[in-house]
Amino acid sequence: MTTAQRPTLEAVARLAGVSRATVSRVVNGSTTVAEPIQEAVRRAVAELGYVPNLAARSLVTQRTDSIALVLPEAATRVFSDDQVFPGIIRGVSQELEAADKQLVLMLAGSPAGHARVERYTSGRHVDGVLFASLHGADPLPGKLARLGIPVVCSGRPLDGAELPYVDVDHVGGVARAVRHLIDGGRRRIATIAGPRDMVAGIERLVGYRETVAAAGLPELVAYGDFTRESGTAAMRQLLAEHPDLDAVFAASDLMAHAALRALREAGRRVPDDVAVVGFDDIETAAYTDPPLTTIRQPIVKLGRAMTRQLLRIAAGETVEQALLLPTELVVRDSA
Repeated sequence: MTTAQRPTLEAVARLAGVSRATVSRVVNGSTTVAEPIQEAVRRAVAELGYVPNLAARSLVTQRTDSIALVLPEAATRVFSDDQVFPGIIRGVSQELEAADKQLVLMLAGSPAGHARVERYTSGRHVDGVLFASLHGADPLPGKLARLGIPVVCSGRPLDGAELPYVDVDHVGGVARAVRHLIDGGRRRIATIAGPRDMVAGIERLVGYRETVAAAGLPELVAYGDFTRESGTAAMRQLLAEHPDLDAVFAASDLMAHAALRALREAGRRVPDDVAVVGFDDIETAAYTDPPLTTIRQPIVKLGRAMTRQLLRIAAGETVEQALLLPTELVVRDSA
């Protein structure tokens, strides 16, 4: 029994009737070869089933055809029931597949993980880096950009770096949610705010504060971290400090789910006694008891838009610094 030999560059050159160097230029993406010759080489490659040597191609083109998606979160958070992360990954994957690029998923939820990401990406093992879920004034995106590596962030970098970013309209979305509660007659509207070191938490709190202030209503604030556990603790805190509250805006659906349960345990009826609104419109929002009114953010579109921006930068194009995607109020029975 013999093993079939892998097609070689020389075999492709013979079939196409060109030199080995010409085949090498074509398979490595050179635009200096006439189109008829490129077509002859492509036909020969397809007929023989030739697979280019990716390592050699990277040396010639100085490209890896790989993009890193960095999530500065612990694995337990990324692979939890928070659908934001799978949505971003799905959007990024869809866009990279269409562009014939590879995705390198990297978690940086610890100092060691952060250092590993810095070594890998600054070593030019990828053609660009997408950052999602940034916490605090992380200097890594700005450092990579100064090295000439294309970088796009999900959300405005909090260290003041002038980097391209894509996000959803947090402030406008929350304003619609709180105005919906006000229009429904609610006057003691509390919020379970998100983390104070993440742009999503910061801007959703801004949207709440601006809207209740414009209506002459008091601020009733407790903080969570976008998890169910923190939502339960925050809702119990709000009930203890403000027993007369009549509505709650939770800065994530997971925290809103927990608030519904804590209110039920406290004997409060939703929405009769307390209306509840969340943010994200995760899949289970329509199946809570009662179904959750929420702000829908286009999370898969966010992942795709980030990736398109990065690929444009890598191709030498100029992109706008900020791209905000619209959000939508989805009204259900909780408010």
